[in-house]
Amino acid sequence: QVQLVESGGGLVQGGGSLRLSCAASGSIFSFYAMGWYRQAPGKQRELVAAISRGSSTNYADSVKGRFTISRDNAKNMVYLQMNSLKPEDTAVYYCNGGPTMAAMGTISWGQGTQVTVSS
Repeated sequence: QVQLVESGGGLVQGGGSLRLSCAASGSIFSFYAMGWYRQAPGKQRELVAAISRGSSTNYADSVKGRFTISRDNAKNMVYLQMNSLKPEDTAVYYCNGGPTMAAMGTISWGQGTQVTVSS
C-alpha cells in the first residue's frame, strides 16, 4: 500500500517561493499519475497540478505559469515548485495519485503541509 508524506510548507511573503516535496512509499509509484491538491479553510479540496506517468502535466488556471509539478520515479518523489505566491494560495497542500490523471485520489491521504502566504 502506498503511503504519502508531504513536506516543505511554511510562511512566506507574497511574491515569494516555496518547494513542496511528497515522498511516496511502495513499488507502484512509477505506475501512478500524481497530483498536488490544496484545501483552504472553509473550502473544498481542489486539484492544482497533476503529472502523468510519462510526465505530462496539467495545472489549474489559478496556478498556471506560477507552479511547476515534477517527479523523480527513482526516488519515489513528487515536487511542487511554487513561485510568485499570493495570499490566496494559503492552504494545506496534499499529494495523491492514481492509475491515471482522471482517476487520482485513490491513495490514503497524508497529513499535508501548511502553506501560508502573507500580504
